[in-house]
Amino acid sequence: MKTIYATAVIILILITGCTYSEKSSGPASPPADPFSFTSQPYARYWWFASTIKKEDVRYNLDWLKENGFGGVELAWVYPLNRFNPEDTSYTPRQEWLSSEWSDIVAYTAGYADSIGLGCDMTLGTLWPFGDSYVPFEQATRRFGDENWRQVITRSWEHPKPGYVIDHLNPSNYLPYFQRLLDSFPHPLTKIPRSFFIDSWEVETEMLWTEGLEKEFLERYGYDIVPFMDSVYDQENSDHLYDYMSLVSEKVIGFYRDFDRVSGERGAFSRAQVSGAPCDLISGYAAVDIPESEAMLFEPRFSTIPASAALLSGKKHVSAETFTCLYGWPGDYLREEQVADLKLVADALFANGVNQIVWHGKPHNPAGLDTVSFYASVHVGPSGSLSKQLRSFNSYLSTVSEYMKKGQTLSDIAVYLPVEDAWKAGRMPVEKQFIWAWGHYEMRYTGFPEELASYNPVWINGEFLQKAEMSGNELVVGQARFKALYIDSKYLDYKVVKRVSELADKGLPVILRQIPEEPGFIKHDDYSLLVKQLSAEAIPDIRSVESWLSPFITGNTIPAHWCRTVGETLYVFFPNRNSSNLVFPVEYGQSLSNQSYSVPVKISHEGHTYEINLNFKPYQSLLYRLEGGRTEEIDIEFVPDTPVVKERPQDYRAPWLVYED
Repeated sequence: MKTIYATAVIILILITGCTYSEKSSGPASPPADPFSFTSQPYARYWWFASTIKKEDVRYNLDWLKENGFGGVELAWVYPLNRFNPEDTSYTPRQEWLSSEWSDIVAYTAGYADSIGLGCDMTLGTLWPFGDSYVPFEQATRRFGDENWRQVITRSWEHPKPGYVIDHLNPSNYLPYFQRLLDSFPHPLTKIPRSFFIDSWEVETEMLWTEGLEKEFLERYGYDIVPFMDSVYDQENSDHLYDYMSLVSEKVIGFYRDFDRVSGERGAFSRAQVSGAPCDLISGYAAVDIPESEAMLFEPRFSTIPASAALLSGKKHVSAETFTCLYGWPGDYLREEQVADLKLVADALFANGVNQIVWHGKPHNPAGLDTVSFYASVHVGPSGSLSKQLRSFNSYLSTVSEYMKKGQTLSDIAVYLPVEDAWKAGRMPVEKQFIWAWGHYEMRYTGFPEELASYNPVWINGEFLQKAEMSGNELVVGQARFKALYIDSKYLDYKVVKRVSELADKGLPVILRQIPEEPGFIKHDDYSLLVKQLSAEAIPDIRSVESWLSPFITGNTIPAHWCRTVGETLYVFFPNRNSSNLVFPVEYGQSLSNQSYSVPVKISHEGHTYEINLNFKPYQSLLYRLEGGRTEEIDIEFVPDTPVVKERPQDYRAPWLVYED
């Protein structure tokens, strides 16, 4: 259906004489999604529950167009009085999913398209998925409390509450999908649209669904129920691994069904899998456009959706960007500094993102800019960003365009240590946020420093199973890896067996530790498989340098991300202040008045490029390398000099978990 829809879109473009064009990347390229038509940033466009008027829609969209945005993502949220518990009045609005609501949404999509803006739609109100039409028996539940269901209270329907849909059971969430898709408008526009899923905000602790007990027993041969009350305790880590494995399978099924039903309605699927209790690579690979987010997830997390995109043949990796930039819920709102935002954007580009989605633009009455969204940077004419917004968006568009060319270059596939995360259970308190408690989210997972010279990307069990050997290289779709790197304390039986098969076929495997089998049921031949694999494996990266040359060498290996088109290589180097960003960014953290140089050598396609990377204050660098020739691409953008503000010494971060 998506292919048919994309063909219809291209025909419509030719008929109407529109200037948009699909980027050609060969006969195996996927159909053109929204981000094939523009590299200009999108903006999340919040509609607060109220009567949305056409003239106000035009005002907001025209302003976004004038300021360098390429599209919007509609998000339906609460009325503004929901923050005042004393105000119980009902705000008039187009009722959720009514014909009047559908009409104004259709008008918005049509008007956006008429001025050259894309218009994606969140498939629900607020987040996670749910509304007042979800019956009790189809709502999210947890083990041990049949009377509990997760409630959604800050939606477009506020103050009317609703239930969060059960994300584990297709018989519960598929009717929800179909009900919304029947009520959503489906206009034929020049620019394709996507349906969108925000980050996982389902209550995950002891997540349960009807029939899970029986399915678990059939799958693993024992009853999980006696262990559920203490399943996160370390002594039950093998039971937790089995439980997480089954939950992961169901969550991935949810994303695959979301992708399928979106395609059946002529739309693409875009999703944040961040925070979901599943194998993240498989979850991200299930949708058309994997989406990361920052800063509630730090930029290095973006390597996971970027890796999923490479492995599954997806061209675009978007990111919800600048969320809670200076802390949660919204420090320095309307006082944000472009130089600080550039730190985050450049960090995302250096971790595989190639499409920015601002977080974001609140809907305002025509001529006004009085409404804000609390967990965001403010996009609007009266905000502190407005003076440089258009030029900053031009910078973001340029870098995005280059980082969409071809595909990600990588020499080494690194096994994502999912088993370790699932068995580890709860994070220590000092690593938790009030919204994040489990290792399964993989917030602190990053590539080993010793691989900085080799352009690593992640791989998982699903794509090891799909991979083939060509000579001594591991081939997954268009990706080719010269080695597989594993540094996991635990490896699933199927993974060990598959890696052993690949090693037998000539794949160099760097095994940094001897793995153990996770899960309660052990396989008799696991130890033998590990012993055989260990005998064939390479102990460390230094042992491969005689036949696998580092991609980049130098006294310092700067952060970078690479894309290749044939023999042409594009390399993005972020300013060092963008490296290793952690949440939150401090106000004025970007302040810099010094230039610096980093000499490096890059080896690619039989050529060696000696480059002296000269970084000016606030600047990142982008190079095109081809046939021995080096070209520096002009991406200079000079933000206003930031002001530094330090937090009080006794500041107590409201997003952290404290033992006291």
